[in-house]
Amino acid sequence: MTTTTDTIVAPATPPGCGGIGIVRVSGPLAHQISADILGEAPRPRHATFTRFLDGSGAPIDAGIALYFPHPDSFTGEDVLELHGHGGAVVIDLLVRRALELGARLARPGEFTERAFLNDKIDLAQAEAVADLIDAGSEQAARAAMRSLQGEFSAEVGALGESLMALRVYIEGAMDFPDEEADWLAGRQVAVRLDDIAARFARIEDAARQGRALRDGLVVVIAGPPNAGKSSLLNTLAGHDAAIVTEMPGTTRDVLREHIVVDGLPVHVVDTAGLRDTADVIESEGVRRARAEIARADLVLYVMDVSAAPRQAAVEADLAALHSDAAVLKVWNKIDLVDGSDPSLARGLTPLGSDPPSSVRISAKTGAGLDALRAHLRHAAGYHAGNGGAFSARRRHLDALGRARAHAQAARGRLEARESNELAAEELRLAHRALGEITGETTSDDLLGQIFSSFCIGK
Repeated sequence: MTTTTDTIVAPATPPGCGGIGIVRVSGPLAHQISADILGEAPRPRHATFTRFLDGSGAPIDAGIALYFPHPDSFTGEDVLELHGHGGAVVIDLLVRRALELGARLARPGEFTERAFLNDKIDLAQAEAVADLIDAGSEQAARAAMRSLQGEFSAEVGALGESLMALRVYIEGAMDFPDEEADWLAGRQVAVRLDDIAARFARIEDAARQGRALRDGLVVVIAGPPNAGKSSLLNTLAGHDAAIVTEMPGTTRDVLREHIVVDGLPVHVVDTAGLRDTADVIESEGVRRARAEIARADLVLYVMDVSAAPRQAAVEADLAALHSDAAVLKVWNKIDLVDGSDPSLARGLTPLGSDPPSSVRISAKTGAGLDALRAHLRHAAGYHAGNGGAFSARRRHLDALGRARAHAQAARGRLEARESNELAAEELRLAHRALGEITGETTSDDLLGQIFSSFCIGK
């Protein structure tokens, strides 16, 4: 447990007007502040309807007061929550009253940071708090809840224990030089190594799914004018998000829509048609389109299949995108093409292990859209219906990757009968990398970066 000498206060509900507004106080002065604002000390862990008083004893508001003595609170400190009416002025008056009584304004994420520092939750669980708040789909929320409940941490902890147990076994064998080779060449070590490899594969797959659910996929719809880009956006969004006309250059600015594909959040960006133009406004739209393409995870380059553009011209246009993102050629308007071609009627060959480089769709009739959605899932590395995903971040996958690399290096040394001391060291480094996920081995700079992204009051 850490010892903090200051008390913090912040609204725990978003700014604006609402039915209920909550002000949260945490720290050593919380008990005295509650007595001053409520007129008497509240009963611990009981909801009490009472008046909230200002410095002169006049009521600011009336509502529910909750007091949680340490260490049985979210932060591990004394915590007061005032549930009043959700007006901006009322909330501000309650915060100002707590400031008058010795509290200070909380930094973003400071309540959750104190919960982590006081061992109420680990770092992966702390990050899951923010992920649950920001969840873009039901599946993302459920994945965040699994991490918040400690499922991700438990899996990582069990893997870490397996690594440490093998390290202890190796170091124990080194204490008996005459028998060391037989001990480490035995079946027991191979079984442990296989179990560790299987655990890594299972956890990394669940974490990749969780990261896809958390971050979603940024998809930019690009291509020449009148190819049906805005029609595709409207079809994916399920409503008329963009104006559609037969006039080239209708879309002149960036349009954004958030959609969910089998639980995967997808951020779709429609852009102006890419062409050289003397129109100042349209030219700015083209510039913004290229800026969005540079930031995309996937570019859907839409072309009119009925116009039959030359392959050389298409490849030249794709080369001019100057993007590191994956590009999928989308041949639109197959409803205008002779249906005798079976490949057009199907829309897309079934997605295998290697995604296709192009798809054929009709934004008007919806033909081929199911296959296009399958490609979006494939591009994100997301498997629909995976109920075991954890809410995960890039840093988690990076730590898992480094830990797995050290474990593989240890296995290589053991199988090659190389230095067992170095194999044991590789296992120690693998365990240390896993500790970064839960916060056992984490720098203060990383903590500051993580919690600064939280909202104030959480």
